[in-house]
Amino acid sequence: MTNFLNYAPYEVDLDTAKVVLIPVPYDGTTSYITGTRNGPEAILRASAQLEDYDLELDSDASSQGIYTTSSLPIVADGPKQMIDSVENEVSKYIHKDKIVGVLGGEHSISLGVVRAFKKTYPNLSVLYLDAHSDMRQSYQGSLFSHGCTARRIMEHAPITLAGIRSLSQEEKEFISLSSIPIFPWPHDFHSNVDWTNKIVNTLKPDVYVSIDLDVLDPSIMPAVGNPEPGGISWLELLSLLRVISETRNIVGFDVVELTPGHETESCSYLAAKLVYKLISYVVL
Repeated sequence: MTNFLNYAPYEVDLDTAKVVLIPVPYDGTTSYITGTRNGPEAILRASAQLEDYDLELDSDASSQGIYTTSSLPIVADGPKQMIDSVENEVSKYIHKDKIVGVLGGEHSISLGVVRAFKKTYPNLSVLYLDAHSDMRQSYQGSLFSHGCTARRIMEHAPITLAGIRSLSQEEKEFISLSSIPIFPWPHDFHSNVDWTNKIVNTLKPDVYVSIDLDVLDPSIMPAVGNPEPGGISWLELLSLLRVISETRNIVGFDVVELTPGHETESCSYLAAKLVYKLISYVVL
């Protein structure tokens, strides 16, 4: 397996690293385009092409130490058991006082990560960046499908939905009844210049950021499990993440739902760049 930024294992020490990345190649509940199980390795492989130095921040986040674990073994028993495994693995590194980033894989794995962080950060809130609300009670016979992830997360921590541009009538009604902060795209952005600050104001001091790559417009990120037209641009996403990093304590994150292919190699690079930008915002 490739390490992030292509560092040799001896170049990054777990004890001194500030960030730990955990690859989770799971796509057991995928419902449309398959292949998210290949996402983590594609991100790590593409990261070898990144420059360590960040022009925007005039600094090098890799100097803080970015440790890549082995890929988490897949649990074949079902999504609930896989989510439990993710929770246990992430907890190990939270207890070592690390900033943990998870590379997916499909979005269902995020539930396990949030549950792990909630144990250490009781005032945690979750920013859920996705083209879909993922607020179904169940989907295709499972309470733990990728289509139910946000619904399950909110049972553990307050959640803010942003970038949403596709949801069912059932989800819309549940969100309204539950008073869940939701920021659809592009309607809210184009009708409200204070979109970013309104999102930030819904978040508690400690924040977990979950990024489904389909929140981005498919013109720049077509390689996702469930593409949806009309998404956020690269710069709009970075602007939001930077403001959050400057005003809140980002304790961890995930980047999920990349479905890599030879014709979309640039998408793997974009995903790797996003991971490194988010790390840079958090540690610098």
